[in-house]
Amino acid sequence: MLKFLFMMLFMIPLCFKKNSFWLNQLYYFFMSFMFMMMGSFNYLWMNISYFFGSDLLSFGLILLSFWICSLMIMASESINSKSFFSNFFLFLLLMLLLFLYCTFSSMNLFLFYFFFESSLIPTLILIMGWGYQPERLQAGIYLLFYTLFASLPMMLGIFYYYNNYLTLDFFFFNNIYYFNIYMYICMIFAFLVKMPMYMVHLWLPKAHVEAPVSGSMILAGIMLKLGGYGLLRVLSMFVLIGMSLSMLFISISLVGGFLVSLICLRQTDLKLLIAYSSVAHMGMVLGGMMTFNYWGFCGSFMMMIAHGLCSSGLFCLANISYERMNSRSMFMNKGLMNLMPSMTLWWFLLSSSNMAAPPSMNLMGEISLLNSLISWTWVSILMLMLLSFFSAVYTLFLYSYSQHGKIYSGKFSCSSGYVREYLLLFLHWFPLNLLIIKSNFFMLWI
Repeated sequence: MLKFLFMMLFMIPLCFKKNSFWLNQLYYFFMSFMFMMMGSFNYLWMNISYFFGSDLLSFGLILLSFWICSLMIMASESINSKSFFSNFFLFLLLMLLLFLYCTFSSMNLFLFYFFFESSLIPTLILIMGWGYQPERLQAGIYLLFYTLFASLPMMLGIFYYYNNYLTLDFFFFNNIYYFNIYMYICMIFAFLVKMPMYMVHLWLPKAHVEAPVSGSMILAGIMLKLGGYGLLRVLSMFVLIGMSLSMLFISISLVGGFLVSLICLRQTDLKLLIAYSSVAHMGMVLGGMMTFNYWGFCGSFMMMIAHGLCSSGLFCLANISYERMNSRSMFMNKGLMNLMPSMTLWWFLLSSSNMAAPPSMNLMGEISLLNSLISWTWVSILMLMLLSFFSAVYTLFLYSYSQHGKIYSGKFSCSSGYVREYLLLFLHWFPLNLLIIKSNFFMLWI
């Protein structure tokens, strides 16, 4: 694992080299393919160094981090052509990737917490430095305070464990069960906010709306997965107390997902609609985890990977429309089929993946989650029906409202799309539908 860490550290001078924007992206792709070939696909920890290692869960999320970060550079061509600070942007991206890599590969609870919080800083600078509107300062403060306020109890919990057991290794905690409800809430609350769970989700739409396309991609693609990854790691310590409280969290996640789906139907902003749909999807992920069964854990992992690719692709599409129309309003972005007919295909492909149509990985993840939640209790079937139905409704609303109808009269023609944009969308969609062939990859060892 250390070889990739040093590879990223030695890439820092390359960020400040003149005209090295696309060279950086090439190195990111190279790292992602190299990491993919390195995985031996066994179910135990592999490639262990001093404090870092990788099992199947962290392997998938590190690979997703490399992939999304390389696509972020491809999506941010406007920063390269217009901004004087493109080198600093590349440096921030590299630091963010470095922190994410260390978070997912940490085998120590304190190191995990340290890098988990550190990844917030480059994201905050991305939003406040390259955001579109003056409200980005408020969005940055929301993001900062929601995350920091929730994670302080977790830090106290980690200190308490070290004081009692003199070790913070994940190996040690996997074999110990705790019954303390206060420690349970302390340890999982930071992850619930990061996912985000309904009721602590208000920072997410604000951050997405004000962030540049790269910020939205990293937020939807990776940052929400930090919460899910942390829960999958920590919940093994609290199986018994977690099972007694799972009714509360499953109820919040399913009812919240349904309410958020209704909120999506009232949105007029493309980015807001996609951001709220993320909350609905992560609600299902949280519900699957809280059932504490094998189907739920595997389905949550599948859904996290699938949502990372699909949601990031939708944000790219929203940005492509924004660059042409100079507006994210759905009233302005009507009838895009007349302006960009070839882009409509990609809207259709990614929208269908978002509503879990075959052969996307979202379908496989959703089937696993439905299986786990219905086996946990038959009562959940009502909310799951409403959630699945309205998920399809708001996705069809997004697609049909933006592509069909009369074109906005202020716009007569625009570029139908560059090769870079089609390649960017293909690299989101292709792994999303290809990974279903390798479905045994998502069968976690628990």
